[in-house]
Amino acid sequence: MMPEANDKNSDQAMQAAAEQKPAAVEPVVITQGRYIASAVRKDQYPERELPEIVFIGRSNVGKSSLINSLTRIRGLARVSAQPGKTQTINFFELTAKLRDEKTGEEEGRKDFYLVDLPGYGYAKTGKERRKIWKKFIDEYLLTSPNLQFVCQLIDIRHEPMASDVEMFQWLVEHHVPVLIVATKADKIGKNARQKNIAAIRRALGVKEISILPYSSVKNEGRSDLLDVIRETLV
Repeated sequence: MMPEANDKNSDQAMQAAAEQKPAAVEPVVITQGRYIASAVRKDQYPERELPEIVFIGRSNVGKSSLINSLTRIRGLARVSAQPGKTQTINFFELTAKLRDEKTGEEEGRKDFYLVDLPGYGYAKTGKERRKIWKKFIDEYLLTSPNLQFVCQLIDIRHEPMASDVEMFQWLVEHHVPVLIVATKADKIGKNARQKNIAAIRRALGVKEISILPYSSVKNEGRSDLLDVIRETLV
């Protein structure tokens, strides 16, 4: 008959093993980030050519909070209580340290631009201003040779609005690679999350599209989005 294990000793052994277990390796680490430029014309784009990861969404979708969560640089993108404050194409230069997932060894560093576009669908934005925004946003999305893909942000709590669907269809029709990021995922339960993701797919008319849930509060989805960015940069 085997002796029973002492609960206290067992707990201590488990704690010691947990302390010795190496922490999970982050394959992508944003080591630095800074604001570079704001633009409404081509001649205002940054001179240095780097890969560009673009973020766009409705004015109250939580874009600035997501950018700050993704980069872990507080205040990089200005968070405002008033929607529609971003009125230019804003370029942020980031440096990503790429590491081997198993060994943690550094594999290199890559610079890229995170590009923050003005939010769409804000009712208080005048018609003329919306036309101006559309012109310089369309020009950027259609002509930038360094654009890698667009993260279109949609609030996971609600069905996509007409402006969300129109933006998605425009990107698809113009062959601009797009990743749907469902923001504010911490605001609903897991069952509701799957139901609402299915509703987003139906509204966009694409059954098989990948949708990445993201919570800026909990940083949930951050590693998944960084993995997509890593695949683009490598």
